[in-house]
Amino acid sequence: MNRGIVYDGVPSKEELASCPGVPSEERMRQGRVAVIECVQEIPCNPCSFSCKFNAITIGDEITNLPHLNENKCTGCGQCVANYPGLAITIIDKSYSDKEAVIDFPFEYLPLPQEHQVVDAVNRYGEVVYKGIIKKVKQVKAYVGTTVVSMIIPIEFADEVRSMKRLAR
Repeated sequence: MNRGIVYDGVPSKEELASCPGVPSEERMRQGRVAVIECVQEIPCNPCSFSCKFNAITIGDEITNLPHLNENKCTGCGQCVANYPGLAITIIDKSYSDKEAVIDFPFEYLPLPQEHQVVDAVNRYGEVVYKGIIKKVKQVKAYVGTTVVSMIIPIEFADEVRSMKRLAR
């Protein structure tokens, strides 16, 4: 079965492995860092303008894939809120020996509450495990996008990318 962004709308493991926006495992274990899962060469560049540390670059062609300089990235999260899609998250695998934290954009209502247990989902929207909401951030600089921080078991940090919508 063919997998990948053009077949099912979700990047394959092979596509992610060659993606210049995905930081090294070593860097993810050092603290908060952006993970840019952009694998299509399309005309898009807002992520490069949203990073005040110049950690994200596109280059001369607007269709270039974004490149993450993991040494410049502070994990501030501004790129998560300013990117027009779900391709950027912040991962922190240094949170504890057993848990990681993932920050992701969440544009649904109702919003989760801090300490709430929710269904953590993968790139396909399938429930992977339970997550605990650490923080719900709504800041003016985030241009109307809410960014949710969720604690998950560290073994699911490369798989979990969001949470299941809550019932109204």
